[in-house]
Formats: sequence, structure tokens, C-alpha cells
Amino acid sequence: MCLPCYDVYMAAQSGTITIRLSNESKVKLTELARHTRRTKSFLAAEAINDYVERELAIVAGIHRGLADMEAGRVTPHDEAMRRIRTTIKGAQKGK
Repeated sequence: MCLPCYDVYMAAQSGTITIRLSNESKVKLTELARHTRRTKSFLAAEAINDYVERELAIVAGIHRGLADMEAGRVTPHDEAMRRIRTTIKGAQKGK
């Protein structure tokens, strides 16, 4: 999808929120918008989307880990440390 088409598509599929920024962040956002020829709104939405996706991936990973723990799919601490030490020793030999 071309960038102008993407902008039109996103505008048709979006909502509005209001956020507060420090003056320093607002100035930096304005400068970035000028350099990239994008709107501050577009850049802010991209930043929020990226942040939300990253945080949701972290939360999903935590939930998977908790499910593994509840199902008994874990490695005992001593075994995990043995594997870590073996990996470190192998990496040091490769230098």
C-alpha cells in the first residue's frame, strides 16, 4: 500500500485521544515531524502503536511462562545454571 493511501486508510479507521507531553518532547516531536515530512499526529500514533505492540508481546510472554510453570514445564535452577556455565565456557574457548 502506498504511503498516501495508508494515511487515508488509517484516517478512516482511527479515533482520537488527547495526551500531555512535556514542552521538550513537543519541541522534539515538531522537529521530527518537520524532518520526516510527517504530521505530529502520525508520528505520535506510530510511537504509541509500536509501544502497545511491544508491551502486549511482553505480557503474552509472561502469560506463556506462567502457563508453562503451572503445567510443570520448567527447568530446575541448578540445571539452568549448569547450561549457562557450559555456554559461557564454550563462548570463551571460541575467542
